[in-house]
Amino acid sequence: MRFSLIVATRGRVAELDALFTSLLAQGRADFEVIVVDQNDDDRLAETITRYVQRFPLAWQRSTVLNANHARNLGLGLARGGIVAFPDDDCVLPAGVLDAVDAAFSHDIRLQVLTGPAASPEGGLGSGRWRQDAGGITDENVWTSVIEFNLFLRRGAALALGGFDERLGPGTPLGSAEGNDLVLRAIRAGQKAVYDPDLRIIHPDKRLTPEATRRAEVYGRGLGFVLRRHGVRAGVWLPYFIRPLGGILLSLVKLNWLPAAYYFRTLRGRLAGFRHPEAAQPCRLAPLRPAHPLTGPL
Repeated sequence: MRFSLIVATRGRVAELDALFTSLLAQGRADFEVIVVDQNDDDRLAETITRYVQRFPLAWQRSTVLNANHARNLGLGLARGGIVAFPDDDCVLPAGVLDAVDAAFSHDIRLQVLTGPAASPEGGLGSGRWRQDAGGITDENVWTSVIEFNLFLRRGAALALGGFDERLGPGTPLGSAEGNDLVLRAIRAGQKAVYDPDLRIIHPDKRLTPEATRRAEVYGRGLGFVLRRHGVRAGVWLPYFIRPLGGILLSLVKLNWLPAAYYFRTLRGRLAGFRHPEAAQPCRLAPLRPAHPLTGPL
């Protein structure tokens, strides 16, 4: 088994169907999907039944409403040499798995591979993205990582302890868990690379009412991780200056939705940065796999 695709899901059905269709379109038979279902009903039963005969598909239920708990649960069950964590509303363009396979096969030292978000309307999706390919560092990790476009060798992901379950959707520190994971990989001496051509399609939610509602909790996650990893002021300071500028410019233009978005983003980042646990080192115990690490990883 080359790939294990771990999908934490809640509240979506049609989107999950689209993801599964895009996986079948990869034209490969060496992947499995582990769905960690956080719904309190059987809304996914029909979808699971329709696809379970088409590729290896495990349906794991969880009552814990925490995306990273679900991802770690799936990681422990994974069998593939390479693991990934697509969101339940993603679509993988044709050839993505081939490109990832080639990158890991070409460089046996490579442990982490990332790429940007792509918008369904074309071009890059929400967020600031690096234009150049290459190694990921403390300074560029912030424009190189999104959780749904993150591929790791399974052994490396397990050794790192997976995702920090204090971060991400379902927690008060609602974002930046992918940045945190990649920074921990770098600190452990693992090679991490960003490829701007490796794109996964995801709905673009920037400056929408939904994005504004969650801006503060997402901001707290980023502020927390910025401080946790002790990056220099020249790296973290722009993440506070930019939303302040966005507030002022939006108010001048009487654009109330962007003003609210930038205000909540700034307030969240400041709260996360000042969080008492942000100054403490992150030590996660390795995850125990249900399946042994065998074969070429």
